[in-house]
Amino acid sequence: MRGEIAGLAHRDADVIEFLRRAGIPDAGELLDDPSWVEWRGGRAHLYEAA
Repeated sequence: MRGEIAGLAHRDADVIEFLRRAGIPDAGELLDDPSWVEWRGGRAHLYEAA
């Protein structure tokens, strides 16, 4: 958030919770918006063990 890593997500609900804690309501609608969420280390919505 604001250039800092918010945490490690294991599912979409974790990402939504990080955004909610940052004061962003209805965060689930933002998961596919690259201006809000940057997916690293794999494809969006996939949370496989590295």
